Amino acid sequence: MTETPAPSPANTLTALALLVAVKALFAAVPTFTARDGSGLPDLGAAPRIFIANHTSHVDTLTLWACLPADLRANTCPVAALDYWGANATRRHIALRGLRAVLLDRSGETPKERILDPAQAALRAGLSLILFPEGTRGADDTPTTFKAGLYHLARAHPRVNIIPVYLGNTRRSLPKGSLLPVPLICTARFGAPFQIQSDESKDDFLDRARSLVTQLGSPA
Repeated sequence: MTETPAPSPANTLTALALLVAVKALFAAVPTFTARDGSGLPDLGAAPRIFIANHTSHVDTLTLWACLPADLRANTCPVAALDYWGANATRRHIALRGLRAVLLDRSGETPKERILDPAQAALRAGLSLILFPEGTRGADDTPTTFKAGLYHLARAHPRVNIIPVYLGNTRRSLPKGSLLPVPLICTARFGAPFQIQSDESKDDFLDRARSLVTQLGSPA
């Protein structure tokens, strides 16, 4: 069976143009709750899986734009093929701007192979942006996380998982809206964690969801 290749590098000019546009529209302001001695964010060693609440189509762009430049270049958003591959413009943004890995949710890909593009990225040492709810929620509190995150973490137990809480993205582009409203959108990054060797699927997903939710109400 042919192994799925890792994502190709993004086009530098496309990525830069996309970053400028996102910063102009949404500001994309990051904050970090965990820092090392130099004051830089402590996100653990690569590869990483950034997980966040999901309420808007601008979530991916906001989180991607909030990453430090060196991390952004080697981080691949996990996105739905049916949306980001629906036309040439979205596909170009996803593949040449964001360096995304597109997952086929149509049912044509065998269930056990759907995560192959994400697995290939992690094997190549690349990081991922993942929305474990699987679809956009109605409010800012994340709903139940689906099993994809668990399967990736179990297959790569040393991967660092970074919880992120996205703020204001739902107000900028609510579900069902076509045009975004320019607002300051934020991403609050928590400390990295890993799956525990004896952790069940439900316990792991509940813990991951709790860590994301807690970042929405910082003390």
